[in-house]
Order: sequence, then structure tokens, then C-alpha cells
Amino acid sequence: MSPWSDGRRDAPNVDRRAPRVVGRRRRRVSKPVWRRLTGVALWVVIGVCGAAYATSLAIPLWYQLHQQRLLIVTSGSMAPKFDAGDAVVLRAISDESDLKVGQIISFWPTGESTQLVTHRIVALRALPDLEEAADGRMVPERDANGDPVTKFYVVTKGDANSEADVNATPIGRVRGVHLGVHKGWGWVLQWAGSAQGRATMLVPPLLALATLELLALGDGRRDRRADPVSGNPTGTDRRFDELLLD
Repeated sequence: MSPWSDGRRDAPNVDRRAPRVVGRRRRRVSKPVWRRLTGVALWVVIGVCGAAYATSLAIPLWYQLHQQRLLIVTSGSMAPKFDAGDAVVLRAISDESDLKVGQIISFWPTGESTQLVTHRIVALRALPDLEEAADGRMVPERDANGDPVTKFYVVTKGDANSEADVNATPIGRVRGVHLGVHKGWGWVLQWAGSAQGRATMLVPPLLALATLELLALGDGRRDRRADPVSGNPTGTDRRFDELLLD
């Protein structure tokens, strides 16, 4: 009688070593040429449009970090210094002593608060500050000693204009001094900041990403059709299941 016997039958001969489960790798199907070219083209669209959008945000931000700003020229009143469609670089002034005759400045014209004008300073004047009297007339404002209160103004003129601007501009309405010009940047920056420009830079890469996802799903289905038995258990897997069920 076998030492493993309980008097009725012998114990089964069971291999107690851990079974090795050998999986079968799914065979990947080579992508067609059109599929590879389409993928490359879509990634190019994503890269180009993404870089363009990032650049449109980074350029104004870079100037802001350096205490400067870009202003888009919309008229030719300063030709040939710069023309419509150029972008000028401005630096904000900290004191009225920063202004000198001959400088190019950007300012809000008197009575205007929506459109900046960029012209050259042709004169600096200290003019009486006016206030409205009881009878509605504009009279010079006076301080506590009775002396007239004066305020500094700039007289400006466009280089392409034959005469100076009609109204002098108070120093407080000057927004910045011209530092340089980038030819042709204005139209590009204006377009990039418009709704049409944003859509042009953002919609194509989003559509490209969605198309890549759809193509990836198609690749997965193609691989499964080319390897239909990859999902079935192998012989080793079945033997392992049988051992667990014994």
C-alpha cells in the first residue's frame, strides 16, 4: 500500500509547482501608408497651430513683463516713420520731465477715451487750468493765494500732417513714449486677437485630436480582426483552469 493511501485509494499525483501561464501577444498589423501620412499631417497641424497660439499670447506678455506695451498703428499720419499695420513699442512715463520736444508719444486726445493717437511732440506749454464759473463761462482756476493754476500740456503733430493737432493734450492723458517699431506686426497681432484668429488657431488642432482618436479606434479594430484568436485562452491557460477546478 502506498504511504499516501488512506486505505481506499492512492492520492492523486499533483505537481505542486506554480504553473507558468504563457500569454500570447497580440500581433500588431502594419499601418497603411495613407494612415501613417495622415497621422503625421494631423500632428503637424496640432504643432503649428499650438505654436502660433502660444506665440500670440507670449509676445504681448513679454512686453508687459518689461513694463512696455505694443500699440497697433491704424493710420498713416506718422508716415514714413511707421504706417498703418505696424506695431509700436511704448514705455509708460513716470514723470512729466520724461517728455521732451521731438519725442513720439501715444495719448488720449481731449474728449476721447477709446482711440489712442500716436504723434510727435512739437511743443511743451504751461497753460492755465480752466474751471466753469457760475455763469457757465470757463475761467482760469486760482490757488489759495489767487494765482492762476497752470497745467502742462503737449502740442503734437503727425509727421505726415501739415499742421499741428488742434487741441493741446494734458500731460495726464499721455499713455507712453515711443521706443521702437515692428513693421507689419500690427495686422498680425490684431488678427491673432480677433475671434476669427482665435478660431483659426484653436479649432483645427481640436479637430485633429478628435480625428487621431477615431483613427486609433480603427487601428485597434484592425488589429483584432487580423488576430482573432488573441482573446481565446491558450492550452496552458486551460490546463491551469483544470488544476484549479480539481
